[in-house]
Amino acid sequence: MIARPTPPPTLPIGDPPALATATPTVVKNVCPLDCPDTCRMVVTVRNGVATDLRGDREHPFTRGFLCQKMARYLDRVYSPDRLTHPLRRVGPKGPGRGRFERIGWDEALDLIADRFRAIAESPDGPEAILPYSYYGTMGKLQAESLDRRFFHRLGASMLDRTICASAGGVGYEYTMGTGRLGADPMAVVDCSLIINWGSNTANTNSHLWSLMIEARKRHGASIITIDPYTSPTARRSDWHLQPRPGTDAALALGLMHVIWRDGLQDQDYLDRGTVGAELLRDRVLKEYAPDRVSAITGVPASSIEELARRYATEHPSLIRLNYGLQRHGGGGMAVRTISCLPAIVGAWRHRGGGVLLSTSGTYGLNSPALTRPDLSPPGTRSVNMNRLGEALLGELDGPPVRALYVYNCNPAAVAPDQAKVIRGLSRADLFTVVHELFPTDTVDYADIVLPATSQLEHEDLHTSYGHHFVMHNPRAIAPVGESRSNAEVFRALAARLGFEPKLFPDDDTLMRQALDGGPALAGISLERLKAEGSIRLNLPEDYRPFADGVFPTPSGKCELYSDRMKAAGLDPLPTYIPPHEDPITKPDLAAKYPLQLLSPPRPQFLNSTFANSASHLKAAGGPTIELAAEDASSRGLSDGDWAEVFNDRGRFVARVALTGAVRPGTAASTGIYWSRLSPGGSGVNATTSAALTDMGGGATFFDNLVEVRKLDGPPPASPCES
Repeated sequence: MIARPTPPPTLPIGDPPALATATPTVVKNVCPLDCPDTCRMVVTVRNGVATDLRGDREHPFTRGFLCQKMARYLDRVYSPDRLTHPLRRVGPKGPGRGRFERIGWDEALDLIADRFRAIAESPDGPEAILPYSYYGTMGKLQAESLDRRFFHRLGASMLDRTICASAGGVGYEYTMGTGRLGADPMAVVDCSLIINWGSNTANTNSHLWSLMIEARKRHGASIITIDPYTSPTARRSDWHLQPRPGTDAALALGLMHVIWRDGLQDQDYLDRGTVGAELLRDRVLKEYAPDRVSAITGVPASSIEELARRYATEHPSLIRLNYGLQRHGGGGMAVRTISCLPAIVGAWRHRGGGVLLSTSGTYGLNSPALTRPDLSPPGTRSVNMNRLGEALLGELDGPPVRALYVYNCNPAAVAPDQAKVIRGLSRADLFTVVHELFPTDTVDYADIVLPATSQLEHEDLHTSYGHHFVMHNPRAIAPVGESRSNAEVFRALAARLGFEPKLFPDDDTLMRQALDGGPALAGISLERLKAEGSIRLNLPEDYRPFADGVFPTPSGKCELYSDRMKAAGLDPLPTYIPPHEDPITKPDLAAKYPLQLLSPPRPQFLNSTFANSASHLKAAGGPTIELAAEDASSRGLSDGDWAEVFNDRGRFVARVALTGAVRPGTAASTGIYWSRLSPGGSGVNATTSAALTDMGGGATFFDNLVEVRKLDGPPPASPCES
């Protein structure tokens, strides 16, 4: 007989009561969002209720402020819309129709364990069970520890988590070597030239943006943004270059042409620290003259010339390279190409100089000890998360997916090819479990719903991909309602399935295993981390990772030519790969769908997180489609009109916004709105493709040709209104 755990203490939902007379306790937590800033938060707790939350003034990177998304996080914690007890479906699947009944935790866990056991013992085997998660929380315990162990031990299909950063990560590592190492974010204040390339830093990396502004104030640093969308960062920069979507690699190659043509390269650094320089030089001088690059990108040749000269001569220079530009067919190669630039001009010599994609590779956390990939049977199937719709509809190799377990993610809203995903989720024979804080689009298709804890209600360990601090998140309050953390649930399911208890230890054991890692973690014990809360990695104060021209590649140098890429069937030199749906290379498709649609984040949301919050929705407004004035006029559209955006994959409804933010031939629809709250019941991902990038199996959200037409009559109601 399995002993049942004692339920944790619970808290009510709704507005936190005023407890001014209670003696407050201050707890320092960590922001859980998938954001490079990984802020430290100061939470005031009175009588067990969190009453105030703000940025930590004492943290060197957070510096006392939070983004607009997190400033009202307590509204999320105590929202009356939170899921607070387990539910079982008793009605049909789908938005506006689903009916659930309340059940207890024991019954919910028994139902899940019994169904998983039955599937695992069936002819289809455990690979018919698919976990689906991403980084709804970035904590190591709740996002990538016992969950991975559980599904590996079960023998379930593995999930290839590639929806965000994999293409750029692979391209970067081909050039720079293992681990995503880059410039020190704190040193940006020393830079003279700062390029935000495909990065809306002001909104998506706001603490780094504040340091860029400080560099401008201190010594007149120039801030340049390269982005096909006129983002808030672009508007606040000194210079904005606006290439066509998906052409960033061509622009980088054009810069190389000018640098080598005019003798502006750092030949000493090239000789000592790179391989393949002469081969790359020959290619760019022959193939990527400014006039040709201008024809590809839409950026004037004069601007290409000027940027190349400035980049080669104004030091220290930093390229803040972000993941948006890699979400097209040639995205991995684009990141690989741009990451070659600092070596060509010797930018790595200088403090703050080089390129910053991610700091995640600096930590050296012992991830295998956390996730235990060795528990998964050899040859177990791996499913690319971008192909969820195909997996659920039986279009991939291997057994049919008979059970889906969703956590830290809302695939009905965020996954590409939304219509196909919804068809798969609607299958009556698919057993779907969703562990969530709120009744999301995905919950509408669940069979069992489990209430999840917020960041204040569980313990966790955090690294960052935007700074160099490792951080501890203590539990600040008891769980709201009957909510439980991911770690608690996977321990309970493992016990019901008879898995070895030693594989599912307590949180302290997991954190100790994770911290037993590389040299950057030397001296950072769990005891010290709990006492101090946030500790900078064991790095030199003057951190310049590649100043000496030594890289963690097979050659020990920055690989402008890559033998590994050649072995993988890829071009070993940087090149330009057009998007899958490029108007120039696919004129027949562009004749039907002539607009390149971008879908960058909305400042008030983090992907689909916060998109159900009344205050965030009020600040964001409704879904929009931004068009150039001439594109709107040719379609009989005016500012504020309701329009339908469509292609062969699907459609969504939005208001036309003539903001001047896009060039002709480009459209933008910012933010991922929940379909259940949207007019017409679908969002931007109704039009996006499940096609993958050139390397890394990444998503191609920004590789999307559409057409726009005026909507006849008022917009259709959202599913929750119908």
